[in-house]
Amino acid sequence: MTQPGKVQKSTVTILETSDLHGNMLPLHYANNLPNDVGLAKIAALVAGERKKEANVIVIDNGDLIQGTPLAYHHARLDNEPMDPMVIGLNYIGYDAAVIGNHEFNYGLDVLGKAVKESEFPWLCASIVDAASGEPFLGKPYIIKELPEGVRIGILGLTTPYIPNWENPAHIAGLQFVDAVEAAHKWVKVLKEEERADVVVVSYHGGFERHLETGEPTEPLTGENQGYQLCMEVEGVDVLLTGHQHRSIAGQSINGVLVVQPGTAGVTLGKVKLELSLVEGKWRIDTKTSELLSVTGVEADKKLLELVDTHEAKTQEWLDQPIGKLTGDMLVKDPMQTRLKDSALIEFINRVQMELSGAPISNTALFDNVSPGFPSDITMRDIVSNYIYPNTLKVIRISGQDIKDALEQSAEYFELTPGGEVQVSSKFREPKPQHYNYDMWEGITYKLNISRPIGERVVQLDYDGQPLDLDASYDVVMNNYRAAGGGNYAMFQDKPVIKDIPTDVAELLAGYIMERGTIEASVNGNWEVIWDTE
Repeated sequence: MTQPGKVQKSTVTILETSDLHGNMLPLHYANNLPNDVGLAKIAALVAGERKKEANVIVIDNGDLIQGTPLAYHHARLDNEPMDPMVIGLNYIGYDAAVIGNHEFNYGLDVLGKAVKESEFPWLCASIVDAASGEPFLGKPYIIKELPEGVRIGILGLTTPYIPNWENPAHIAGLQFVDAVEAAHKWVKVLKEEERADVVVVSYHGGFERHLETGEPTEPLTGENQGYQLCMEVEGVDVLLTGHQHRSIAGQSINGVLVVQPGTAGVTLGKVKLELSLVEGKWRIDTKTSELLSVTGVEADKKLLELVDTHEAKTQEWLDQPIGKLTGDMLVKDPMQTRLKDSALIEFINRVQMELSGAPISNTALFDNVSPGFPSDITMRDIVSNYIYPNTLKVIRISGQDIKDALEQSAEYFELTPGGEVQVSSKFREPKPQHYNYDMWEGITYKLNISRPIGERVVQLDYDGQPLDLDASYDVVMNNYRAAGGGNYAMFQDKPVIKDIPTDVAELLAGYIMERGTIEASVNGNWEVIWDTE
């Protein structure tokens, strides 16, 4: 009972993970060295917060079940036991999870299994059953009522841009609704029908505009609508975000507190709300957000034990010998690998061409920690270099499309005032997008990055002649790029000549195993140049 004249108070802490991408253990799978990431460390942070705070709600904001060898091995090779990431969320006691775009990477059966195994609801208002129009996982929100009587509504939203990336078979029967449109509908339900005192939206998407100026920071495709949600949807108090892998805390947009906790479990997002009961209604007095780092935090031993069998199987699979290499396919300097044709990139492109029959191919060096291949190749080396569960498509595009794509890739580079090459801000912010810089085989080209953007392709030949911009060419690339992923709009809706639905990592492993030994080769068909004074 509250004493007469004393204002009744309440506080609640909302903890958010997002974009864990299968990271459970605090290690690098490429070499098993320690790494300050993962759900096992997050578990320890959550336990610490529960000791300090009376009312704690824990939400995962999506991209949970894909991204590491542990996640891949479970989804593709050992799908009978419970999903290891779901084991973790169940153990920690999550209140809800939101669907991320990468949840669909292994198909609806794998996703459905993870949802079924979860001791918490999965929320998603913006993906509906195409036939019924109802949210495809049922009720897209939860209500948490605190002991003091505060009703907190939590709504899940997912970027509707998924059809631009995903294998159509993995999203069959689903319809993707604009996130702002879905939020308008369901926030109204939370406020009017559920009488929520606090509305939290957990959105697997990021921000399309600068948080302070509102200026667009990317093409306004509808992939990231966080800023729009804050500005246009009345009644939202807190917006939990993700997808862009940014670290955002301590900021508000139009009075909506926003937070984003990076990727891989490097930090835990923490929101704290303090409320007062005023004239029979709960009001938010203060709301703050911060990011809690897992650096130096000891991983939860019980959770590590719970996933130990999964991990042991994964490690055994990773150490499986694939074949041998003669020559050098190591990545010594990622920038150099992107400036001039290299044996690793040429090998991946050659395999794609050989297996698809296409005369032209492109691929990317996905990140700056890809090690390349050593002389004795194991499965660990394959998945350390080809980290996504992409498949291959051959699409028919014009010579102009190829040139336009090369011009877009050429924007990856910029020159410092001192004439040094660096990654351009467009590809660094809001998150590194090394995976959106492509390197090609089957054509000969030069990019001069001293020239203005859009005019950097200074040589482009096919079969010894200048590429015919009006002619059609069959090109093999991963399914993400073929759908226009990375804002490569020139590839969208092009005729699909061939679809190879096997993961590229599997294709590379099979190719090497079949031959026993592969040889490093570099034909030097492309390079990046710049003018020197």
